[in-house]
Amino acid sequence: MDVSLFYAPLPKRMQTRYKDFLFSSGLRDEGDAEVYELMTDDEFRVVACGARAGHTLKQFAVSPDLEGEGAFATVLSELLNEASRAGITRLFLCTKPKNRAMFCSLGFFPIVETKDAVLMEDRKNGFSDYLASLPRFDGTCGAIVMNGDPFTRGHLHLSEYAARHCDELYIFSVSEAGSMFSLEERYDMLQAGTAHLKNVHVVRSDAYLVSRETFPAYFIRDEQHADAVKADLDIELFRTRIAPALHITKRFVGEEPFSPTTRAYNERMKELLPESGIELCEIPRLDAISASRVRALIREGKPEETESLVPETTYAAILRHLNRNA
Repeated sequence: MDVSLFYAPLPKRMQTRYKDFLFSSGLRDEGDAEVYELMTDDEFRVVACGARAGHTLKQFAVSPDLEGEGAFATVLSELLNEASRAGITRLFLCTKPKNRAMFCSLGFFPIVETKDAVLMEDRKNGFSDYLASLPRFDGTCGAIVMNGDPFTRGHLHLSEYAARHCDELYIFSVSEAGSMFSLEERYDMLQAGTAHLKNVHVVRSDAYLVSRETFPAYFIRDEQHADAVKADLDIELFRTRIAPALHITKRFVGEEPFSPTTRAYNERMKELLPESGIELCEIPRLDAISASRVRALIREGKPEETESLVPETTYAAILRHLNRNA
């Protein structure tokens, strides 16, 4: 058997063999991996594999003929070594609950679990330390989870409404991959855009909330069901660990008339959050204002047309972003 490291994109012939092997194992390629570890036999057929996308390990599979032969541990070990060489100091993975014990034996620790998935990381107290780092407040506490790519007048409308309806408001800045603006740019925009709201506290989500990077679902072949699995995992993490620790009893969201995925996520929150004593407050969004529209105007070279759609602080940030990337 040969174990080889590949960086994306895979050679075409190997990519076909890799995807076929995943499919035969009941898995799918989510298409975002940066690094692949493939074990092949003498005929160059893939017999075991794993991958890394950012801080997340994913897409593990082993041929039934090699189960119990150490193939999985070999692939995982090579991926861990590669991540270390790349300077990555923390790793996440998401898998089926039946695999929990196996990953625990290999140095991973569960963060949250649903009937379909378990989220794990390679630090025993990683999530507890994250919670301990967040400020605590008395009174009625609310929360918004926000990507803010970029922070628009619609986001500001939601923030101002939420701030009026609770004593203290957490805004979790999402550590989302694939955004136009960097994590730091988005965090700074949220802070600047809400600075006038004295009961608002912008905090980092540290990759724990609504992150495609953290919540892969390659082990769910149907993509629509995979979205539901990721939503349940994220909601479970919020309602059973984050909200109780911070005494959050209100979650604020804007109505979502355009994205079916986000709309389904909001509907699922309406079902699950009240079970934990958390009120979901959904408010109408401002007409014709969306972050996707702002991003489209920026891509079209029309940043001046975004000025009416974003707060002054965001418009200044957009111009700085364009100047840096000119």
